[in-house]
Amino acid sequence: METVTVTLATPVKVGEKEYASLTFRKAKAKDLIASDAVSGEARKSMALYASMGDVPIKVIEELDLDDFEAVSEKVVPLMGKKATAAAAKLAAEKSDSKQETP
Repeated sequence: METVTVTLATPVKVGEKEYASLTFRKAKAKDLIASDAVSGEARKSMALYASMGDVPIKVIEELDLDDFEAVSEKVVPLMGKKATAAAAKLAAEKSDSKQETP
C-alpha cells in the first residue's frame, strides 16, 4: 500500500479550492520535519498528515472530527511498522476498556 484516498463526508474549502477527498502517500523522513515545524501534539499530527497528503495544514485543521478520525485510521498503515503497531495496541486497549465498562 503506497497511497490511500479518503473521501470526506464533509468537504473542506480552503481559499478557492474545495477538497472532497484527500490522497496520502507513504510517510518519508521529511514528513517528520514538517511536524517539528509546529508546536502542540495535535498540530504535529496534522502537519504530518498535511505533508503526507501534499496539502496545506489548514486543510487538515478544517476537517470535521469524523473525517479527521477516518484520515487518522487510514493513514497509520502508511506511517511505518512502529506506528501501525502502536495504533493496534491502542485499539486493543480501547476495546478492552469498553468490555470492562458495565
